[in-house]
This record gives sequence, C-alpha cells and structure tokens, in this order.
Amino acid sequence: MKPVGAAVIALQEATVHYPRRAAPVLQEVSLGLDAGEQVIILGPSGAGKSTLLALMTGVIPHSVAARTTGRVLVAGQDTAHSSVAELSRTVGVLAQDPESAMCMPDVDREIALPLENHAVAPPRIDALIDAALEHINGTGLRGRSTRQLSGGEGQRVALAASLVAEPPVLLLDEPTSMLDAEGISSVRRAIDRAVETRGPAVVLVEHRIDEYAGTDGVAGLPARAIVLDAAGTLLADGPTPTVLEQWSRRLVAAGCWTPLDTELQAAFGTGGGLACPIIRDRLLGWAQDRPTVPAPARGGVVLSAQGLSVTRAPASARKRRRDPETITAQLEGIDLELHSGEITALLGANGTGKSSLLLSLAGLLAPLSGTVTGDRPGMVFQNPEHQFVASTVREEIGHGLPAVINGRPADERIEALLAEHRLTHLAEANPFRLSGGEKRRLSVAAMLAHSRATLLADEPGFGLDRKATISMMAAFRDAAAEGQSILFSSHDLRSVATLAHRGIVIAGGTIIAEGPIFEVLGDRGVLSRAGIVLPPLLDWLVEVEDRPEAIRAILDGLDREVSPVPGMQVQS
Repeated sequence: MKPVGAAVIALQEATVHYPRRAAPVLQEVSLGLDAGEQVIILGPSGAGKSTLLALMTGVIPHSVAARTTGRVLVAGQDTAHSSVAELSRTVGVLAQDPESAMCMPDVDREIALPLENHAVAPPRIDALIDAALEHINGTGLRGRSTRQLSGGEGQRVALAASLVAEPPVLLLDEPTSMLDAEGISSVRRAIDRAVETRGPAVVLVEHRIDEYAGTDGVAGLPARAIVLDAAGTLLADGPTPTVLEQWSRRLVAAGCWTPLDTELQAAFGTGGGLACPIIRDRLLGWAQDRPTVPAPARGGVVLSAQGLSVTRAPASARKRRRDPETITAQLEGIDLELHSGEITALLGANGTGKSSLLLSLAGLLAPLSGTVTGDRPGMVFQNPEHQFVASTVREEIGHGLPAVINGRPADERIEALLAEHRLTHLAEANPFRLSGGEKRRLSVAAMLAHSRATLLADEPGFGLDRKATISMMAAFRDAAAEGQSILFSSHDLRSVATLAHRGIVIAGGTIIAEGPIFEVLGDRGVLSRAGIVLPPLLDWLVEVEDRPEAIRAILDGLDREVSPVPGMQVQS
C-alpha cells in the first residue's frame, strides 16, 4: 500500500456511516495518491466508490449527513476542517449525476463559473471556455441552454467545467456512463491531455471500463487500481495489470465490469483475449449445439406513434415562440409500434432525441405534432431521483400498489422485488441516500412492480455494475414473457444484444433503421450513419455468427461466470 504521508490525497482509516444504514459504507480505508498519479477505483455497486470521492471533496461530512472517523487530507487540508468551497480551489469534480451539479442557465456560464470563482481575469474567460469545449469535442454546445442538453451532452459540459480551472486534483465519477462511442473517446482524450500538460492527480470511478480503455485494453486504464469489496473494505491496491490479473476471477464474480481480456481470463483461465485461438474456439463451442430458434411471435400493438415530432424545448418556450431555435424539432415523422411481449432497443448518438422521444411516448412531454395511441406506459427515468416519491426503499416500491395483487398481498410482491434487485438490506434506507447503482436498481424495481402494458426505460443500465445489469435484464425478460412491451434506450450494446428482440436507430432527426436486433447491429452503414461503434466482442460475434441464438448463447455463457466465489463479499 502506498504511504500516505506526503501524498496530495491521503486517507487514514477513513470510515463512513450513513443514517438508517446498519453497516458502514466505507470501513477503515487508508491510501495515498501522489501529484500526477492516476488511479481507477474498482468494486461492485454499493461498495462505497462514490462515497470515497465525496470524502475527498468534503461533501462528506459538510453537505451530506454522515458519521465519519479517521482522517482525510487533500493538498494538506484536513477535509473535516475545510469547507467544500475551500477544497474546490484544489479539486475538480465530475459528479455521477452531472445534471444535479449544474447551476447556470447556459453552457457558457456553467463553464465560466469555476473560472470566476478562481478570480480569472474576465478577458481570458472566453478563450478558456472555447479551449475546454474543444478538448471534449463539444464546440457545438456553446451557447446552449443547460436545460435542453441530453444526458450525454450534459456529461461533456460537466467535464469541461471540471477541467477548465486546471485543478491539481481531478475526481471523475462515471464520466462516460451516458456517452456514445465518440463521446467516450473525447473524454479519454481530454483527460489524457490534461494529465500530459498539467499533471493533476486523477481518481476515476468507471463501470464502462472496456469502452473507456478502448483499443489499448488494460494499457488504456490508469496505471494504478484500487479494489473495494461490497462492505467498503479496501482489498487490493497496486499496478492495474497486476490487480486485474490476480483478482480477475473475484472481480468478475463480485459483479464488477472489467476489461474484456480480464473477463475472458477469468472465464477460461488463459490470457490473450480474443486474439487467442483457444478462447475463440471455446466461446464458439458454447453455441455449437444450440438449435435454431424462431423469433418470438409478436403480440398485439400496445403503444403506437404516428407522425410524431418532438422537441426538448419547455412548454413555456413553445407558447411564447420568441426564439425559433427553442422550438426546432429534434425528431420528425416518427412512426413506430410497440408489441406485447417484445423488447425493443432505442439506439443513437448523444443529443439525437432518444430521451425526448421516450418522454413523449410516456405522455410527459407534449409533441409538436403527431399522436401517441395506447394505455399510458410506465417510465424509468434517466435520472432515478426524478421518480422517487417515498422516504424508504420499501415504500418506494410499494407506492401506488393495491393491497392485493392477483389474489396475494402486495407485501409479497414488494419483498420479492427487494430480493430480486438486491435491495432487501436497504429496505428501510432513504432512496436519496443510496449509491448511484442502488438508485437505478430501485427505480427499475419500482416501475416493474406496477406491471404496465408498456415499460419505457431511459438508459436503465446507467450506474449499474455487471451483476445488477444481468439482474435487470432477467427482470425485463420475465416481464416480456408475461406480455409486457419494453422500449429502452442504451449505449451498452452488449446488453442490447443480450436482451433486445428488435432495434430502432435514430440519426439525422428521424428513424433510419428498424428491425430484428442483429440485422440492425450487423448493418455497418447504419451504424456508421448513427455514430454507433460495436465493442470488440460483439463486433467479432456478428462477423463470425449469423444465428441470434448462437450469439446470445455466448453472451449468456459469459454472464454465467458472474457467480459468488470466496474472497470478495457480494451483497445479496
């Protein structure tokens, strides 16, 4: 373990207890981080990764009610005695939910705010905003209203704001969670450039590890890795290649996302990744004896849209119609039908209007024109907190349910959902005090409790570790098997391939492709137009296999590797 004496960040036996949580979220964590050093924090959902970052910013204990012991020093300042404002001169933060951190009405002022707080001379600010947006490939976002940004666009702006003042410490909590392939590359380049030119210490929490690392694989990750278990205990700390090799099986079994090479090593006990003939043969062997399975029969139409045009502009702006740009349609001429028992993936780059379309289908955003027909669907929001209405996890799942469901007490349904989504131990916790992944699991469980004919989900995998993602997919499959129709947006193409029957691709303001999911994912022209890049495993599979059931057999085979093993706790 690295000594903590002269480090730019030093934690000494740091422990954090949240109210109404029996066990601490972090337990006696000690670590040090030198100036210019980069580290990635690994661990399952609920392991305390975001809590660890909140300690470093001073948000805990100054803004979030929590009992702490131990000591945390940032650039020599004891966070227990330094305000968040004082620490912000040293620390740049990209929060897990960037929307919650935005406080200015437009992009320019949002990025200018940290510069003004650092007393940067006003004549310099414009050029610095331009440079920050250029670094994250977001020059087209200048002048935009922050209220009208998509989740991925907001994430880019939040990164630009965290980088612009050149902080000596940079804390990144899932910086790519809502980004398309191009956005992930931009984030990686921006962070690499900041490290090369200014050398900040960087702490990265990231679930989409394989996409973040890119073609460099493990070499594309920070050089040092720290592993937390589900109980918030520090298990490993060392060079990233060594940690991933030594802990590969335990990380995968605990439900952590890992680079593909690490996952394959955990599954087959040999290195080399997809370049290894032994691994390729064993993967294809899982699908060899799979019989050809006809596509599931489509049920009746439960929700449809005709001639739909949607915009993200608020209703007040549409009513005034003073600014033509605020009423420009994001999507036009949308015709679609959702069928019972069918799972459909909504694909497209950031800012193409996926969230706006889902909100319009849910009846929460009035379209500019066109009609939506069918019973009102349930909706899982991109930000889980937007749908929370209760003060405990159990009450949130039970909110609005009748006392009896199919002749059985509603409590039985609630307890089953708590167990299915690994929330039983959090049943009395406040939904707003959960980790990002726990909030997402709760938002999915609460909406599934109501068994609507149609379920719409906006990035349902956002913030989830691998085990929770697999559980969510199983819950969606079960709901579809019972006749529910599901439409979900996602940038996680591996989950899309595992789960979806059909795909809808959006680009250029309209639907450019729709059909069986592997026909869509195998159309290179469509993917190129939409800015969609397949991850290496899926890219290989669609080239070597033309049977959907064979591809799913391989993906399901890897998912079966996510099972508990001794050495790392997994919350039940």
